[in-house]
Order: sequence, then structure tokens, then C-alpha cells
Amino acid sequence: MNLPLNIDLSGKTAVVTGGGGVLCSEFAKAIAASGASVAILDLNGEAAERVADAIKTDGGKAIGISANVLEKESLESAKKVINDAFGPVDILINGAGGNNTKGTTTKDYFDPADLEDEDVKTFFDLDPAGVGFVFNLNFLGTLLPTQVFAMDLKDREDAVIINISSMNAFTPLTRIPAYSGAKAAISNFTQWLAVHFSKVGIRVNAIAPGFFHTQQNHALLFDENGNYTARSQKILSQTPMDRFGTPEELLGTLLWLLEPKASGFVNGVVVPVDGGFSAYSGV
Repeated sequence: MNLPLNIDLSGKTAVVTGGGGVLCSEFAKAIAASGASVAILDLNGEAAERVADAIKTDGGKAIGISANVLEKESLESAKKVINDAFGPVDILINGAGGNNTKGTTTKDYFDPADLEDEDVKTFFDLDPAGVGFVFNLNFLGTLLPTQVFAMDLKDREDAVIINISSMNAFTPLTRIPAYSGAKAAISNFTQWLAVHFSKVGIRVNAIAPGFFHTQQNHALLFDENGNYTARSQKILSQTPMDRFGTPEELLGTLLWLLEPKASGFVNGVVVPVDGGFSAYSGV
């Protein structure tokens, strides 16, 4: 694997939640390629094992584990497996998260006429249970793994936690109020954790990805003819670099935040990697 930065994580053990997904699987591979032993945790155990197998095929050390970030017992069971296989945990990447259609509106702007249209979901139709699921998945899905794995990190040298926020945390996107609010909570929680753990040497930072083109979201960004959708065009009109990112373009920020010689005094920050989206006023 070609890495944007060469760092040495030999002897370290890393946990990546949501590691079976598109972006976090790249994180896991980069960390393994830097010498660490990596545990890939995902609700989809088969996806986690596929990533682990790919790492091992490339000569790295990894295990894939089915785990639910919303169940502490599941995480504690995973921690035992990891400790038995690789020893104490040094690095935690809280990558699990996501949205739910029940916390999403159909349109950008409210129109009272839409209240009579059964095919349009307005702000008033948002499902509290769906909104709660999004907040739990993102916030509790970061808090609970941190509670479990920071029990190891508190005793390790150069321990690092990296959370995954979003450009939504800077300025909310239309249609997705639950996800935007949940990611804003992650940014705030990152700052809180950085202060809380500062006396035991655990650095806590976050990466806020912008819009990245992956196979997972291809149908949302491109139509059947390969042209940008209306939503894509709107996104790109607000992205000064006028393109989507690729998963590999997150790796430089990830590795920089993991390397104590490069970022040892960086603590409690949320780094946007978004082509300038969060910086642009639209004018």
C-alpha cells in the first residue's frame, strides 16, 4: 500500500470501529501498513473479516471481529479477543456512524403545501425514534467504545483517539438534521475528551470528511448515465476545489494525527478534509 506519510507504528495495537466500511477500511489498511496490529470491528462481521484478510494478504497483522458499538458487553468481549491476540490497545479510531432515512426530510425547504402530500416527508414528519437512532449510533457509538478501550489507552505511551466528525458539524446540510446534529455532538465530545484525558497522555482529535466518491454512494452522486445528480451539482458548486475527494486523501491527516513526533502537541482539534467546503461562504 502506498502511503502519503511514512510513520512507524510497530508494536502498537489499533482498534477501528466501523472498519468494514469504505473509509474506515482504508484507515485500517494504512495503520496496518505502518506496522501496527489492527482489530477491525464492525456490526457486519463478514465485512470486518474481509478487511482483515486483505491486510494479512499484504503481510500485515489484523483480526476482524463482529461487534455492536451500542452494546458495551459486545465491546468488552471484543476487547478480550484483541488483548489476547495483540495485547493492550494504543490507538482507537471511532469510525462507526451513519444516518437513517427516518431522520431525513424530502426537501431542502419547508412548504406548508407539503403537509398535504403523503410522498413528502417534512420536518413535522421526522420520526423521534429514527432521530434517536442516528444520535445513538454516532454519539453513543463513540462514547461506549471510548469507555471500553480507553481503559487500555490510559496506561499506554503516545495513546491516541481519533473520532470521525463531518463537515455537517461546521455548517448543517439541508435534509439531514439528525446526522448534522449528531456530528456536531461528536466535534464537541472530541474537545471534551481531549481535555478530560489530557493528564494521562491520551490525545483526542477528529477528522471531518467532506464529500468522498465511493462505490457506496455512487448512485447518489451520479445518475445512470454517469452524470452528476442535482445534489452533486449543488455540492460541487459549494466546493472550491470543484471535485469529490477519494478515500486515500484522508490518510495523510490520519497518519499525521497518529504520529507523536509530528502532532504530539495537537489535541482537541477537528480537521476538515473537504476541498474547502466548510470554508466557503458561497460568495
